[in-house]
Amino acid sequence: MNIFRFAGDMTHLFSVLVLLLKIHTIKSCAGISLKTQELYALVFITRYLDIFTDFISFYNIIMKLIFLGSSLSIVWYMRRHKIVRRSYDKDQDTFRHYFLILPCLLLALLIHEKFTFREVMWSFSLYLEAVAILPQLVLLQRTRNIDNLTGQYVLLLGAYRSLYILNWIYRYFSEPHYVHWIPWIAGLVQTLLYADFFYYYFQSWKNNKKLELPA
Repeated sequence: MNIFRFAGDMTHLFSVLVLLLKIHTIKSCAGISLKTQELYALVFITRYLDIFTDFISFYNIIMKLIFLGSSLSIVWYMRRHKIVRRSYDKDQDTFRHYFLILPCLLLALLIHEKFTFREVMWSFSLYLEAVAILPQLVLLQRTRNIDNLTGQYVLLLGAYRSLYILNWIYRYFSEPHYVHWIPWIAGLVQTLLYADFFYYYFQSWKNNKKLELPA
């Protein structure tokens, strides 16, 4: 554990809390892509297959349970909650997210660290996480109406991944033989997908204007 890894974990946690705050208190999921949330739920399910078999630390188990539970809760709220689901704009959230799953699975079967079920699923979760934000970004471009909590949620997600890249750089120079190409490349792709959003977010903040993404 180092400061970049811890900051990345906390930023990721804050992003989830911001989204849950929006959904639970305002009883609205306007501007949130259910497609992205379903992909994240699948990411955590396939990544944390070792949660009850391999003990690393209590911190590790708690964080895994939080991300698993929160992602499934968000999907439940958006699909089943009698008030929240009314605010979901399914007519705009039309990205065919299922088409992201099969290529990521095929890539995991081809490129992995070890050909076992758990290792392939771990690689799959990394590839899928790299592109899971796409339905959310497309939705924000279509609606062009981004409230503060939604903007902060996406910003924190991007910041979490950026901090993890700093964590990998730190570990590369501080730990001998630390090389993990799969998470590095997947993480870099994921961060690049946020670059456009970062630019417009900070432009809106600098000019004190409402955040809008170009169509």
